[in-house]
Formats: sequence, structure tokens, C-alpha cells
Amino acid sequence: MTAFDDAPAPAHSPHILVVDDDPALRELLTGYLGEADMRVTAVESGRRMAEVFDQEAIDLVVLDLRLPGEDGMVLARKLRERASVPLVLLTGKAEEADRVMGLELGADDYVTKPFSPRELLARIRAVLRRYQRPPEQTVRDDKRRAFRFAGWELNLRTRRLGAPDGRKLELSNNEFSLLVAFCSAPQRVLSRDQLLDLSRLHSAEVYDRTIDVQILRLRRKIERDHSKPELIVTERGAGYLFTPSVETLY
Repeated sequence: MTAFDDAPAPAHSPHILVVDDDPALRELLTGYLGEADMRVTAVESGRRMAEVFDQEAIDLVVLDLRLPGEDGMVLARKLRERASVPLVLLTGKAEEADRVMGLELGADDYVTKPFSPRELLARIRAVLRRYQRPPEQTVRDDKRRAFRFAGWELNLRTRRLGAPDGRKLELSNNEFSLLVAFCSAPQRVLSRDQLLDLSRLHSAEVYDRTIDVQILRLRRKIERDHSKPELIVTERGAGYLFTPSVETLY
């Protein structure tokens, strides 16, 4: 039995951003959390944290409060102002004031150094479970960061689509608009008029007569066989159905 056998596997591989100036610790956590079916990006500074956060859809941040030359509290505050991403702090044993202030800033948990990777993993999993939103819970659209479906990841900030094999695909404005519309209303039949209305939230360039053409182009990018679509299915006489379940990151 391994350290991971006592916890259920997640529906997807959560993307964890580790921010710590110790290269040995970054390497350790990258390997350990990776074995626990998590994607890990490990960086050494607040500047790199901001760069990664702008480019990737992050599920949880592990942040060392004692980065050389940087104020961890300021970094935590800025992170919390940008998004509701879960935050776990790394602190020293004697830094009770930091732990209290971090929790007051909105951090979800903390781990004191030195710590066991297994303890950190357990705390990460517990925090992620708390952040699983019930389907009926609504959040303003402008807070959405990404959609995930069938192994794909649509980043709403970069407007790029991540494939299950890790490739990054460029989308035209029309393709992006339609995919956002589908992800916003999964497993529902949408008429061409509804798709037109939904996509107009993001682009004024999609017209009713071009919906079918745009969907064909989108299928060529995301379907295993665009001639036998499984994700965007035609409902004859009604419209289109986006079949996968969709997870929204805020």
C-alpha cells in the first residue's frame, strides 16, 4: 500500500502551483505530488508565480511565506484579490503570527516546516474537496478562469485550448466563442439561434449562416474523428448537443 491508497482518485489531475525558493523541496514535491496523480508546476519566486498564474488554470497554490527579498503576505493578498484559487501556506514553526495573518487574508490552510510530503498531500486534498462547487452554485461569469471537459482545458484568460496530450491549440475568435458557449451550457441541446445569442457575448462575428461551418472547424480540433463527432453532436431539427460534463474553474 502506498501513501495514496487511502484517498479516492480525483476526476481530473488537479494542477498545483508550488512556490518555494528551495530547489530540493520543489523537486521533492513535484515528484511526490506527481505520483499522487497531480500536475505540478514548481517556481522559485512571486514573479514566476504571477507569470504561471496568467498562463495556466491553477487548482491550488502552495506558497512559502518566507521567499528571499519578497513579502509572502503581499503575494498571498495579491493572489487572493485576483481569484478564489485555494491557497495553502508554508511557514516556519516559530511563525505563529504569519499563520494567523495568512488565514485572515483568506488562506485555506497552512503547513509548518519541516513537514512530511504526505501531510501536505492530505491537506491539499482536503482543501480541494472543500472547493468542489455544487452544480447549482452560480458565480459571476467574469470570475471564470477556465473550463475542463473530456481531458481538454480551455483557458479563458489566454484564449488557448489545452489538449489531453499537453499540446496548446490556437483558436479563432469564432471557435473560442462557440466553445465557451458550449461549455457554459453542457449536455443541453442548443439551437443555432441560441448559439448565436450565447456566442455574441464574446464575439460579434458569428452569424447564423456560419454556425455550422464554425462547428465543423471546431470539431476538427477537438474530436478524435470529426466525421463521427462524440463531443459536439448534431440533434437533427433541433441544434447541437455538447455531450461531456464540464468543470468550471473560478
